Amino acid sequence: ALIGSAAAFTPAQVGKTSTQLSETKADLESLAQKLNPVVKFFDPLNLSEQEFWGTSNEATIGFLRESEVKHGRVAMFAFVGYIVHANGITWPWPMTLSGDPFPQVSNAPEAWDAIPEAAKWQIMLFIGFLEYWREANSGTHYMKGGKIGYYPPFDPKIIPGGALNLYNPFPRKDIAVMTDEQKERRLRAEINNGRLAMLGIFGFISEGAAEGAVPGLKGVISHYDGDVMAPFATSIFANIPALN
Repeated sequence: ALIGSAAAFTPAQVGKTSTQLSETKADLESLAQKLNPVVKFFDPLNLSEQEFWGTSNEATIGFLRESEVKHGRVAMFAFVGYIVHANGITWPWPMTLSGDPFPQVSNAPEAWDAIPEAAKWQIMLFIGFLEYWREANSGTHYMKGGKIGYYPPFDPKIIPGGALNLYNPFPRKDIAVMTDEQKERRLRAEINNGRLAMLGIFGFISEGAAEGAVPGLKGVISHYDGDVMAPFATSIFANIPALN
């Protein structure tokens, strides 16, 4: 990640910790020292001093921190998902109501290309809903001093049947009673894990696109014939230039 620090996920029941209060460059430099004592603060593009869209520097840092956390979480899912698909692991039941099975592929990009258009719509709409829910139900916005990485629990009054709390889905008592020190350590761990996952998934994608691009993965990651930079080229979004 380009920004020197980012606060991670926190449940609704807890207050802000020092990790979550990093809103200035000085705070980011301090947190970066804890996250990686070797690399420390790393911001070659000088993003931590910018003011995006005419906002303040603090708001810009809030946006960058939130973005890093989101990208890290997506990358962790993607890293695990790539391994699952590369090993031919699928759900045992049919993928569609018509009985079509899940595609047997050798890498994740092939799986995306192989699923039906309806499945692509479902995925995109679901992601859009998650983003909307976070933006609309989190109280103070993360660009205005709100909690970075916080995801609001689902309200069973609005969502039929309710839904899992993404922070503590199967309520564990040890998570509910963590000390502030434990919470902050876990926050830092999530940031670092997300950064590592971003490097990992790009390593998989790069080796799949150009054999030998990542020497350590040569012969491990199968080749992908599609265009990794145009994931919607074979989908319903193919005619939207901005997506391809």
